[in-house]
Parts: sequence; structure tokens; C-alpha cells
Amino acid sequence: MITPTSKDKMAALLCGIAFLNLSLFALGGEMKNADSSKQNRIEIKDFAFNPKTLTVKSGEKITWINHDDEPHTVVSVEKQFKKSTALDTDQEFTVTAGAPGTYTYFCSVHPKMTGTIVVEK
Repeated sequence: MITPTSKDKMAALLCGIAFLNLSLFALGGEMKNADSSKQNRIEIKDFAFNPKTLTVKSGEKITWINHDDEPHTVVSVEKQFKKSTALDTDQEFTVTAGAPGTYTYFCSVHPKMTGTIVVEK
């Protein structure tokens, strides 16, 4: 039978601590990426865009997802970004934020549904 020395125990403990630190570091990076993509998502639910106003940085992606049973579209009032096709339930539409400014949009199927994107530098 082999009996570990205090030196062996210390080495094992340090390896375990190093492994935990690396795991937490990797997990922290994944959580940060998940949070940044969540904040640039607009949910279409109950015939409304939520959030109604979203502020993003130029160059970031913005994604709409339809959680209604009815189809919806995303159309820029000033044609500042391409319009979506009709989005069925759980379909997504993504654009990249352009130049700084205020972008208003609506659903062409239900024109009372409106929203705003504020793009900053």
C-alpha cells in the first residue's frame, strides 16, 4: 500500500484548486456571452414588441423572436434596415445595428404594433 506524503497531498490540493479556477473562468465567459445576446433580443408576444425600446451599440446584432400564434413582421419606418418576412411562431429575424440614431419599426400585419431601436456609437 502506498501512503501519500504531505507533499503529495499538497500537490493534489493545488491541482484541484487550479482545475476549479479554470472551470469557473470558462463558465464565467459563457455566462457573459449569454447575457449580451439576451439583451439584444426583442420578444413578440401578445401583439406587442418587448422591450418596446432597445438601446444597442452600432454593429451589434438585434434579434426578434415571435412567440405569438399569429404571424408578425418587422419593418423599419424609414427603411433603415431590411424588413423581415412574415415570422411564424418561434421564428427569428436578425439585423445588425447600423449608424447611430433612432430606428422606429412596426408590424405590417398589425400596424399598431410599434417599437424603437436606439443605436449608439
